[in-house]
Amino acid sequence: MFRLAARLGRVDASGIRKVFDLARSIQDPINLSIGLPDFDPPAAIQDAAVAAIRAGRNRYTPTQGLRELAEVVIADEQARTGRAWTVEQTLITSGVSGGILLALLALVEDGDEVIIPDPYFVMYKQLVRMLGGTPVYLDTYATGFVPDPAQLERLITPRTRLLLLNSPANPTGRIVPAATLAAIAEVCRRHRLPVISDEIYRAFAYDGPCPSISSVYDQVLVLAGQGKTYGITGWRLGYACGPQELIQAMAKAQQYSFVCAPSFAQYAALACPQIDLGPTIAAYRAKRDLAVSLMQPHVRCGSPDGAFYLWFQAPDGIEGDRFCELALERKVLIIPGSVFSERRSHLRLSYAAPESTIRAGAAALAQVVAEVKAGRR
Repeated sequence: MFRLAARLGRVDASGIRKVFDLARSIQDPINLSIGLPDFDPPAAIQDAAVAAIRAGRNRYTPTQGLRELAEVVIADEQARTGRAWTVEQTLITSGVSGGILLALLALVEDGDEVIIPDPYFVMYKQLVRMLGGTPVYLDTYATGFVPDPAQLERLITPRTRLLLLNSPANPTGRIVPAATLAAIAEVCRRHRLPVISDEIYRAFAYDGPCPSISSVYDQVLVLAGQGKTYGITGWRLGYACGPQELIQAMAKAQQYSFVCAPSFAQYAALACPQIDLGPTIAAYRAKRDLAVSLMQPHVRCGSPDGAFYLWFQAPDGIEGDRFCELALERKVLIIPGSVFSERRSHLRLSYAAPESTIRAGAAALAQVVAEVKAGRR
């Protein structure tokens, strides 16, 4: 009889996956739940992937990843943030999720505290707990879903191991302003606190460039990737840039787990620099504006700065989980906020969908809101 390890008992089943399972059981759902782009990869990247496969580039690459891809990453990082990483400070990973796991494996031990702004990407809490660490939540509801540096400092204890940032954020879509990042960096500098900066959505920034804390602080591990940006989420391709000692430790963990990122995807990503992202970002800015315009008359929500999520509050008198159930009765799939937060007040809507789906979903959700406010639900 197999005896399951206790570490998995610390982890909850993914609430997002539960919604995905429901989607398969509903005929013609209005799916505003899924967190992935609704466009195909650009033709140049598809062609590069096919060419790599046909050229026999199907074997393992070095664990650290292709050197030529690392050089592409380094050039992009320097253009975005001004930070000049080296090849030795770069690791190609199996998606940003793979990078998060490797980083936490390298850094977190039993009893370590990891500060996580709340709301958070679902994986942060679960992986910290799986590895024996303790999530410490930095509540951002009162500060417009942007971490407050003073509040951060109050949470730091002798057991604090690191801060895990996400900007643009999933699920809120907020981008942490440069001035706030500078203040956070100063707090971390005083306490010698390292930062993991998850920047997977940074190409999806609608009101100006997305700043990175790596521009103002040295003890940072940047995690980013090509999956969301180029519509290749299933190819599982990401990268990490950070202090060489940490990158080497992560590479050791990768050697005995993922081995390497998918080889064809690494070769295909060499074509990424030739892609003009302008039309894609413009299309998603329009989706953002549409979703906000349709939802704001009915619920409390701000306009997200980036990513492709709308984080909105359930009407007074009903929890987000219950609102999600009512939406499901109208075949609308959204994610309850309790998946991403220690609170149950909000919900996440993904506008990475066709305009017709956004409109149909917003109309159905408006009806649910009206019924709740009228006391009929």
